[in-house]
Amino acid sequence: MKILLLDKNHPLITDQLSAKGFVLEEDFTSSYDEVCNKIEQYDGIIIRSRIPLDKNFLEKAQNLKFIARVGAGMENIDIPAAEKLGIQLINSPEGNRDSVAEHVVGMLLILMNRLFIASQEVKNGIWKREENRGDELLGKTVGLIGYGNMGKATAKRLSGFGCKVVFHDILPGLSDEFASQVSLEKLKDTAEILSLHIPLTEETHYLVDEKFISEMKKNFYFVNTARGKNIETKYLVEGLKSGKVKGACLDVLEYEKASFENLEIENEDLQYLLTSEKVIITPHIAGWTHQSKEKLAQVIVDKILISFGN
Repeated sequence: MKILLLDKNHPLITDQLSAKGFVLEEDFTSSYDEVCNKIEQYDGIIIRSRIPLDKNFLEKAQNLKFIARVGAGMENIDIPAAEKLGIQLINSPEGNRDSVAEHVVGMLLILMNRLFIASQEVKNGIWKREENRGDELLGKTVGLIGYGNMGKATAKRLSGFGCKVVFHDILPGLSDEFASQVSLEKLKDTAEILSLHIPLTEETHYLVDEKFISEMKKNFYFVNTARGKNIETKYLVEGLKSGKVKGACLDVLEYEKASFENLEIENEDLQYLLTSEKVIITPHIAGWTHQSKEKLAQVIVDKILISFGN
């Protein structure tokens, strides 16, 4: 089988698949149109996020048997078109669930204990103790939206901090030793920390909007390591200004490019987030550790070999 790699990933993908007889070609620079013009030559494609695989692209890929996404989210792929064409879809959320979970905990600890602010103040000769009094995770009720790989890994960590973890998911019967499944209404009534672990779909686009935030019974901390467009930013900003949202940990932003490589929009809401002491922002790196780079790649290789290895 001939496989096209459109993004740089861990070299074990090339090494292990080549050893099994696959022919791999790398193309990290060609445009969408240039890739479209040659995609019919390939049996498989391995991607991250650089090029969208829309209906037009997939219809030109006449010999494509699989698309492998090194990561979890599949929103850059026209899934109905791929399924109609009989193209197998592969992703690897197992590979970065641990890094996402640790990132969630890390951002919460930094925000709730004012660690970054206090450190910068001391480095600038400012010594404030009362003003930097922290807020403990112990005893907090955490509400997770989504209980797949990322949600479960996050619940495991936070339960170890003495949090009560509840979650809402569209699939039933997912409760385990780390978290209890509840209705969305129950989650809104009890959560003091809200963390998103969902894909971006038509149903989850702007899931957290003005109405959602107003229905949260308690003032709460908000965490998003999922997708920026899962929340309508202007209402998050309103919540931060009013105090309804006590603080926000954002690894993803509504204003990111589809490739996640940078921001494509600047406005007053973004400026508020960038300058507020209530907000921690990282550049879409929650799943981006040295270990996850290797684990993501290994999961992809293993899944390709299960389906297409000899």
